[in-house]
Amino acid sequence: MIEIKHPQEQARLRRLALAAQGLLQAQPYGRGLAGARKAINHLGSVQIDTISVVERAHHHVFYSRVPNFKPVMTEQMLLNGDIFEYWAHAAAFLPIADFRFSLPYKHAIKNGQTHWYRNSDRKLMDKLLARIRSDGPIRSRDIETNTTKRAGWWDWKPAKKALEQLYMEGDLMVSAREGFQKIYDLTERVLPSHVNSQMPSMEEFAAHIVDQQLRCHGLVSLKGLTYQRRNAELRKAVKALVNERLAQRTLEQLQVSSGEVFILETGAFERPLPRLRNRMLILSPFDNSVIQRERLKALFQYDYQLECYVPAAKRQYGYFCLPLLFRDEFIGRMDCKAHRKISYLEIKSLHLEQHNFDEALVIAAFVDAITQFCQFQQCDSVSLTQAHPKHLTQRLHSALKPLR
Repeated sequence: MIEIKHPQEQARLRRLALAAQGLLQAQPYGRGLAGARKAINHLGSVQIDTISVVERAHHHVFYSRVPNFKPVMTEQMLLNGDIFEYWAHAAAFLPIADFRFSLPYKHAIKNGQTHWYRNSDRKLMDKLLARIRSDGPIRSRDIETNTTKRAGWWDWKPAKKALEQLYMEGDLMVSAREGFQKIYDLTERVLPSHVNSQMPSMEEFAAHIVDQQLRCHGLVSLKGLTYQRRNAELRKAVKALVNERLAQRTLEQLQVSSGEVFILETGAFERPLPRLRNRMLILSPFDNSVIQRERLKALFQYDYQLECYVPAAKRQYGYFCLPLLFRDEFIGRMDCKAHRKISYLEIKSLHLEQHNFDEALVIAAFVDAITQFCQFQQCDSVSLTQAHPKHLTQRLHSALKPLR
């Protein structure tokens, strides 16, 4: 086992993890729609989230990696059959090529091995399926009212639950979205005919997870490999596969100063890595690189919590703080809100942590990042309310003045 003791070794691990995430290179997957396709195929999933104080998380993840990405491109990929929606560690867009690996969870829900809703209304589900089969795709809001125009429909909550249960069991797929509104249709009408829909064996599923996680993270913990997956049989198969590959020496282990053990491909630690640039990235709280908080702390010594779920009086940094990545370190967080009607980005607070970088470089990188971020948010002006440490406030105000 490799023991990581020196700062240079720790820095190399950070670069390995970030390069695997596509966060060091200028355009690791290319540009625009083609780049977005390659990005999700590499990452394996992009989390969907409802919070919209800034551009939604799934668009933000692509924006951070793909130059010239536009939010409409996510909808294009869904309509083109490049991606599909389902549950990964959370609601997510997934590469269509990975469709078969959504089947074990769907079958477990349908067979009662696990539950989405414990008391499913099968009669209601059958009626919903029959309507969709005869009348075509349906939006959840199409069943929200019980009016004379919708004779035969039911209270919104039971019908919405039935619709979601059919989706989670795999009978329905999301065929498109109108804004953030899902449109459901029969799986056989949505799934492209060329896509492999054969149920994977547990060994195939385990190999898929191990290969995909190593590809997009560079190094992983055994716990992280099955992050938020509660399937004991799958965890057992993943552990067996990792042990087999360790014995074959195609994988190796290393231990960081916190004591946490990571797994990586043999020789990966010595591979050439992209050069670091004085670039700052403003990331989503649901970005693939930060979503596993324990891993983030072990590798980057960055203690991050999304405080929108914390009572307002107990928040330390703000409602929806975005992680700030400079070169290969997470050096701060920014709480902001896009006021779209007036094209204005409000930075409520900017918090920079202790670091060893030149402040002028950091401020210049932040201004570059916020300039591009404003364009992504369709905002043409920005303000800063408060900054920490306080001595940077005036310098930041001056640097941001051209953007006001």
